Amino acid sequence: MPLSFFAFLDQLTGDPALALIVLLTLAVLLVNGWTDAPNAIAGVVVTGALPFPLAVLLAAVCNFLGVLCVTAVSTSVAETVYSIASFGGGSRAALTALCAAMAAIVLWAAAAWLLGIPTSESHALIAGISGAAVALEGGFSCIRWDSWAKVLLGLILSTAAGFWAGQLFQSALKPVKASNHTFLLAQLPGAAGTAFLHGAQDGQKFLGVFLLGTALAQGRGDEQTFLIPIWLMILCAGFMAAGTLMGGRRIIETVGREMVSIGPREGLSADLGNIFCLMTATLLGLPVSTTHTRTAALLGVGAAGGGVVDWSVAGKIALAWALTFPGCMAIGYWMAKVFLAVF
Repeated sequence: MPLSFFAFLDQLTGDPALALIVLLTLAVLLVNGWTDAPNAIAGVVVTGALPFPLAVLLAAVCNFLGVLCVTAVSTSVAETVYSIASFGGGSRAALTALCAAMAAIVLWAAAAWLLGIPTSESHALIAGISGAAVALEGGFSCIRWDSWAKVLLGLILSTAAGFWAGQLFQSALKPVKASNHTFLLAQLPGAAGTAFLHGAQDGQKFLGVFLLGTALAQGRGDEQTFLIPIWLMILCAGFMAAGTLMGGRRIIETVGREMVSIGPREGLSADLGNIFCLMTATLLGLPVSTTHTRTAALLGVGAAGGGVVDWSVAGKIALAWALTFPGCMAIGYWMAKVFLAVF
């Protein structure tokens, strides 16, 4: 039976550590909507298909629907995050370590936004939780490598397939004789689909954190019947949508103008490539990064002759991606050590 809203409130009032985890998770959801979701609308903004305020509203609505609709059908992505690592040492210690993991992710995401670099909060989340669990358990035996294998497979496939799909759709659309206005109109459902799938992927990951926190608060880390209540879907979707409404111009400028210069045809090609990859990964239950997939698709479009690519900017983004796993794992580890010593 899914956790009821009032039972959840009872848990929060009786457990300050769980309340802090909930607040930090909601903060990360806001930051995710703010810094990650703008990738979905980068194309329609830079090509002029939609003004920035309307594009942000479109992304917010579609993020909300993505969390709500896809999670109601499949929870496989949330289950992967839920089972990424085991937390021992008792309920209090486990919740303290999870608090440290969420605080580490907030720090990483805020730093990335200040630098205008589109990093993946999804991978930061997984690495931060794993680092905190290692600090708590005193070794890597707590890591569930089958779940990590899904994450790494998703990373490789999303980046490689995103690049390939961007090239494929750019080559397919290149001979199409249509006006720029037609391509601008076609970009609108493309951006909507990308934002919808962003919500489907990233919203589920944070649902997994919520359920992990409530399980640890009850003194259990086992995987029971995985039922996500509708009120929790609405809560996560709402905070992600609110984060998207806060903006994200800095990320859009980096991805859509500095890294690759694109027009309406190229923007549509990137949208179609991104949707193809995200839809496939979601159906397979692979937790992929929408940031990686979207950026790789844009680079694929540019490599196929659909725009001018600044490979130095792409290199800086790739470096940030490479540092996310070890960086967030290290921050999660040391913050967990500090939190456990203090609290």
